[in-house]
Amino acid sequence: MPAFFCQGTSISFAELWLKSAAFSSYCQHHLNLKKGDRLAIMSPNLLDYPIALFGALQAGLVVVNLNPLDKAPNLQQELKDSGAKAIMVLDNFTNELEPIIEQTEVQTVILSSVGDLYGFWKRNAIQFYLKFIKRSIHAWHKGHAVRFRDVMKLGSKKAYVPVMLDGNDIAFIQFTGGTTGLPKGAVLSHKNMVCNLKQAHAWVKDIFTEGCEVAITALPLYHIFSLLANCLLFIKLGGENVLIPDPRQIQSMVKTLNKIPYSAITGVNTLFNALLHHPAFRSSDFSRLKLTLGGGMAVQKAVAEEWQNITGCVLSQAYGLTETSPAVCINPVSNKSFNGSIGLPLSSTQVEIRDQNNQALPFGAIGELCVKGPQVMQGYWNNPAETQKSLDADGWLHTADGAYMDQQGYVYIVDRLKDMIIVSGFNVYPAEVEQIIKSMPEVNEVAVIGVPDPMHGETVKACIVKEPGSQLTEAEVIKFCHEKLAAYKTPHLVEFYEFLPKSPVGKILKKELRKQSEQDKVKKRVA
Repeated sequence: MPAFFCQGTSISFAELWLKSAAFSSYCQHHLNLKKGDRLAIMSPNLLDYPIALFGALQAGLVVVNLNPLDKAPNLQQELKDSGAKAIMVLDNFTNELEPIIEQTEVQTVILSSVGDLYGFWKRNAIQFYLKFIKRSIHAWHKGHAVRFRDVMKLGSKKAYVPVMLDGNDIAFIQFTGGTTGLPKGAVLSHKNMVCNLKQAHAWVKDIFTEGCEVAITALPLYHIFSLLANCLLFIKLGGENVLIPDPRQIQSMVKTLNKIPYSAITGVNTLFNALLHHPAFRSSDFSRLKLTLGGGMAVQKAVAEEWQNITGCVLSQAYGLTETSPAVCINPVSNKSFNGSIGLPLSSTQVEIRDQNNQALPFGAIGELCVKGPQVMQGYWNNPAETQKSLDADGWLHTADGAYMDQQGYVYIVDRLKDMIIVSGFNVYPAEVEQIIKSMPEVNEVAVIGVPDPMHGETVKACIVKEPGSQLTEAEVIKFCHEKLAAYKTPHLVEFYEFLPKSPVGKILKKELRKQSEQDKVKKRVA
């Protein structure tokens, strides 16, 4: 069975080992990178990514995963903060990197291409199309750059030198999304990652057969969820990762799904919702599908129920954070239906719900979710002040997520505490309102935010994408919510959008919606 498959080309486990060893060798013998040096990877889901990933780890390097869609200021901050000495970047995404590269410690840029591992004719046809038709490949002019294919050739001529590592050595500096202030680099050790891999494997191993499983890997591997739940877990299972370079291209993704019987798929609510709205998805072969895992954001009940109706597979919700490598809670794979919870804590993981005085709360009470376990990060890279805010002296991570636990131990996320809306002193959790609105058949997507209100402090606003052809009105949404929610939770404002802003992973960017709402308010004042 192949280890990775992408766009008609695959690499076996043996090839992955040989190619990653060549990458390690190049880093050691040509770049003179030593154990603990940082190497950044800035690539979507292509076959080059796992080769560079495992090559760097074999050489004892620290991997710094970067979002290829990020803008220059963020890239500069993350590269400077991490002290990365080299970076591998897909040549489609160098336009934001090149202007800031000289303000970082990066000495070598490894330029990868979409067709690197394809045959001669296919590779050159792809490069010609991207360079001259799409004009999406940017020439590199600054500093020392080398092509990925040359790295493979040169690295294969000399054996890499095995590096002794222990659990406390750093494996990743994984930057958080930076939704509040600058991004912070979570320091994840080899112990953190191995422990979380074992925890996740123990949870799902009974439903899988080693050497026989196929996982659809649509979320980018530079994101911690996909990195652990797809890349590492299915390598441990001896399974195959089918890489989807751009899950936003739903038509292309569905074509892949219709060709390959798969046993697992992971994603976020927006991805599952988009698949369900594509007519051809319903003709996929779901006979082998054993696990659908949702994380990254709340899975909406209406989406989960429709998913199970179409695929026959329960959409299991899980919860994790960059700071926890990432998995904390997962629903048992034996569950027969979606229950709205994020599941039970993984083995060797302690979970508590605490109040503002850091005291544990009883079952059913809403407070901050706190986590302790071997998967919790060492801290934030070069940022002791932020580390102290998140990690207490006893090793508990304070997640800033509002949650409660029922008497069976299931944990329910009510919302990010920063997203909570306070209306006349009453707490409104957007996720609850979103679940109600999403149950309306005319609603495709919804995000609920708080906007300033002179009388109530804040008021609730619903941002909605309608189903095609829907004539849904603001009054109908408000009336529907008023029948199911307390008055203070009912949206007083409803706005319809063609699309909602999303991160590359598919999370709806509420910060952008709030900013846009404020800008619109200012424009109205000026007018």
